[in-house]
Amino acid sequence: GSASDRGYAKEHLQEARWFMKSLQSRNETLLKVASKIVEHQRSFLEQGEIGMKPLVLADIASEVDLHESTVSRATTQKYMHTPRGTFELKYFFTTGLPASSSAVSGAAVSSESVRRRIRALIDAEAPAKVLSDDALVDILKAEGIDIARRTVAKYREALHIPSSVQRRREK
Repeated sequence: GSASDRGYAKEHLQEARWFMKSLQSRNETLLKVASKIVEHQRSFLEQGEIGMKPLVLADIASEVDLHESTVSRATTQKYMHTPRGTFELKYFFTTGLPASSSAVSGAAVSSESVRRRIRALIDAEAPAKVLSDDALVDILKAEGIDIARRTVAKYREALHIPSSVQRRREK
């Protein structure tokens, strides 16, 4: 038996080493990915929603030299504690909208931050002065966000916010 015991122990020791190496590798991947996200989204961390930059999995994947699916798995159900609160890493990935020339040159604003801005504007509207999609476009343009009325309508609908006509009836 002692030779087979040694073989058994050696096999399990090898498995344990492999398991520890895979955990270490996973932690390194997570740290690399999270660090790159922080680099890209520094303006969000400093300014809040309006600072959120467009960021896709492919951007991070190419920078950390990993497959997009690996980055996707690494950011699913993993959370980051920031001065702005705790967010799932997936939260930091957003598609972009071009910013108008009056905004920071060449910057783009994430569609997620625009959706949140629309929600905030509607939440703050006065009952006597319900904002139309056109009025929202004008406000956003003044803030440097170049957006079409149909895009505002699409985002408003995605947020399950009724039209200004329907909101006027409710108030």
